[in-house]
Amino acid sequence: MIDAYEDPGTPDTRGGWRYLWWLVLRQPGRTFAGGLLGSAWLVLMAAQPYLMARAVDDGLVPGRLGVLAGWTGVMFGTGVVAAWLSILRHRTMTRVRMDANFRTVKLVVGHASRLGAALSRRAGAGEVVTIGVGDVQTLAQALTVMGPGVGSVVVYAVVAVQLLSISGAVGAVVLLGVPVIALLTGPLTRRLQGVETEYRERQGVLAARIGDLAGGLRVLNGLGGKGLFSDAFGRDSQRLREQGYRVGAVTSWVQALGVGLPTLFLAAVTWIAARLAAEGSITVGELVSVYGYAAVLIGPVAFFVEMNYDLNRAVVAARRVVRLLSLEPEPDEGTLPAPDGPAELHDPASGVRVAPGRLTALVTARPAEATAVVDRLGRYGPTEATWGGVRLDDVPLDDVRARILVADNEADLFAGPLREVVAAAHPADEAAVRRAVHAAVAEDVVRGLPDGLDTVVAGQGRSLSGGQRQRVRLVRALLADPEVLLAVEPTSALDAHTESAVAERLRAAREGRTTVVATTSPLVLDRADTVLFLVDGKVTASGPHRRLLEREPGYRALVARDVENDGNTEGAQGAAAGGAPGRVTDTEGAVR
Repeated sequence: MIDAYEDPGTPDTRGGWRYLWWLVLRQPGRTFAGGLLGSAWLVLMAAQPYLMARAVDDGLVPGRLGVLAGWTGVMFGTGVVAAWLSILRHRTMTRVRMDANFRTVKLVVGHASRLGAALSRRAGAGEVVTIGVGDVQTLAQALTVMGPGVGSVVVYAVVAVQLLSISGAVGAVVLLGVPVIALLTGPLTRRLQGVETEYRERQGVLAARIGDLAGGLRVLNGLGGKGLFSDAFGRDSQRLREQGYRVGAVTSWVQALGVGLPTLFLAAVTWIAARLAAEGSITVGELVSVYGYAAVLIGPVAFFVEMNYDLNRAVVAARRVVRLLSLEPEPDEGTLPAPDGPAELHDPASGVRVAPGRLTALVTARPAEATAVVDRLGRYGPTEATWGGVRLDDVPLDDVRARILVADNEADLFAGPLREVVAAAHPADEAAVRRAVHAAVAEDVVRGLPDGLDTVVAGQGRSLSGGQRQRVRLVRALLADPEVLLAVEPTSALDAHTESAVAERLRAAREGRTTVVATTSPLVLDRADTVLFLVDGKVTASGPHRRLLEREPGYRALVARDVENDGNTEGAQGAAAGGAPGRVTDTEGAVR
């Protein structure tokens, strides 16, 4: 089975069937062993009717008890060996399925990491979730065909030969039975592919909607929009349920035929054999063996239908995996070297210039405008921004990521011990972690956890309050200690007292390092070296916070909330020193 650190290989993404075959070829020894063990197990099962016929014809009918006992012993030994082979087959096929499952998971996770910021623009969160939760297991389960599937084909051929040796009519019915069943169930399985594909697509959309609702529930409550989104989610759920009923209808017919047709087929075999025995064309032992062969064939024939069903579901799942794996990351054609040291960042689209080694603040009435500037300066998407006179997209992306860090206030938090969450992929010593915790004013967060930094936090920090999550994200950003830090609203969920402390400590912690903060908080702005005021995405004024308060009415109205008295600069400056008026916080420090 694939090791956790093993290279999963390069998948064949030319189609769903090709991807399934690639999974088989990645473990040829194990799949061959599964097919061999499955075939041997079923052949030994099929040998029992023959042995029973010999016991009846050679021992029971003539009254030769010794011969009867001998054949009985052979049947017992064959059953023991078959049971042992069944155990080995099951273990082998479990490993085959687990390898396919883990290999696909590694491919999906690794590719999602390579896509990076492009993932959210290329695929929905719901699609990724449904692939990881359902599709991976579905396609892995289908690889069972390499064990009992191959064995069913082999035993079917063996039994057909045995029945032909007993009676041509019985053998002909067996040989023609499976093609007839395939013709009857084929259209249903093709129909299943269509309805299953649509169902999976709707399931992905609904999963994304659940994530959006869970992430913004508090905001929806505050805006009074919970009912509206709840009704929309209810309608989507009903449509998914109706689509599920259509999938279930097709599935029920496939499964019903999978049980019913083999039973009718084998009943016909048994009826023909009974008539031949009554006519004296076959012996009693041969009649008993035909009954036994019929019983043995129920499993393989039913498995042919089930195998067809599983493979059709698996190819739908594999196509979704292949579609995700076929997504290409943003092109990285950078060949020019990055600046040797701290250098100016410039965004021509907005006119933003970030001086190296200084704390710069971006202020705009529309948060999306500041976020767009940060994305361009951090090279998250198309950009004409320059770094020391060199276009960012002309610098290798790895060099940009190593020196420029974008810290979004909604960035993901993974589950695990808090120490590992904030350290990310770069383990830090205890002193560095403590310094970052202090700079982010997160000491109370650590003290409030049962095991401090070793406490396991839930994914996305669900076990923490909004303000605590925001400070944990800031700890992670400060601990990374990038040359350039671009932070989006790092204090929006904090109360005024905590925000003031964060602003002061952030400046001290980043002294001499390039830092850009997108915010409208006067507490943070008052400590910035330069404030850039953006209107409609363009810089219209720049300078220290207090000078802008005096000279820019629009700026003053935005950051000091002094709309009613634009000329009250003293009141505005008081707001700058004491916090933003009208800001309401809960007991956990999260803004409402």
